Amino acid sequence: MEAVLGAAVELLDESGEPALTIRGLAGRLGTGVGSVYWYVSGREDLLDRAVDHVLGGVLAEIERHPGTGDPVDELRRMAVTLFDAVVDRPWLGSRFMRNIDTEGNSLRLYEELGRQLLRLDLTPLQRFHAVTAVVGVVVSSAADLGQEPPQAVVDGLVEREEYLGRYATNWRALDPGEYPFLHDIVDAFDGHDDKQQFLAALDLTLNGLRLQAGQRPGPGARTEGP
Repeated sequence: MEAVLGAAVELLDESGEPALTIRGLAGRLGTGVGSVYWYVSGREDLLDRAVDHVLGGVLAEIERHPGTGDPVDELRRMAVTLFDAVVDRPWLGSRFMRNIDTEGNSLRLYEELGRQLLRLDLTPLQRFHAVTAVVGVVVSSAADLGQEPPQAVVDGLVEREEYLGRYATNWRALDPGEYPFLHDIVDAFDGHDDKQQFLAALDLTLNGLRLQAGQRPGPGARTEGP
């Protein structure tokens, strides 16, 4: 089963969800279709098991680190670990929350994220909303970064920084009276680091969570950085 799931994840990583078929997986393994069906009931079952397999690695990575004693810092570390797993796997981000109705690594991860909030002075509804917000920041940011790059970048005709720089050039040419916000941020946007952008969004969310729980972020709270 480990070999089957490992090969399935390789196919998904290489070519995305449409590439994963029972026949294609059998070809990758050098075996017959019937042998794959010995382990899974069909393509959807295979996809679910591949998600569970990858999330098992995410949970193992989370568990390798000692606790900090601060539930919000713990939640942040878990979110960053999940982001790092999802950003290179768009297929994972679109699926990993689908199976929280049954026992498995999706449900375990959801429980681990939420368990940190039990240590804060929040209502059950606030905890539910907090986990939803954190997962939303992780998945939306990772999905955005995991998109296929523009064809010009893929073909090597232009570097990513140069491609994004065109946006900055166009923004600078706009009338600052009509677009004051764009003129204000254009230098920060030009050449920005995508991971730092995600971390900033995550920290804004978590700082809001601290305030809701009666813990002022204060001077030591994270606002950027790893």
